[in-house]
Amino acid sequence: MRHVGRAVEDVNRRMLRARDAMDCAYAEPLDVPTLARIAQVSEAHFIRTFRATFGETPNRYLQRRRVERAMFLLRATDRSVTDICMDVGFSSLGTFSRVFRDVVGEPPSAYRRRGPLAPVPTCFAMAWLRPSSFGEAPAE
Repeated sequence: MRHVGRAVEDVNRRMLRARDAMDCAYAEPLDVPTLARIAQVSEAHFIRTFRATFGETPNRYLQRRRVERAMFLLRATDRSVTDICMDVGFSSLGTFSRVFRDVVGEPPSAYRRRGPLAPVPTCFAMAWLRPSSFGEAPAE
């Protein structure tokens, strides 16, 4: 039985390594082959195991992290939506707007109109504003 525990622990550690890479380099062009290499597993195994471990596909997780950062920038800076879109890792304003609406429930411009963030520590503001999750993720 102890061997099974170590195997699960090893898989979890590999998935955490890939998730940490997404958290740190969310604006970089990360794709499944790159993330699977970080986790040291095959691409198919990575997608299945990541979803089983974290409840969403790697792609959806990365998109959500990018949107979370964009949410902060939209309300804490006066930079353009296009600049923010590119800075958080999206290469298309249309895709950014669609994904943002899926996650937040409104387009980036409407979200920005809510006004600046309250003066609280950034970690609290980001945690408070963090969307809980997407709806059902599409098949990859």
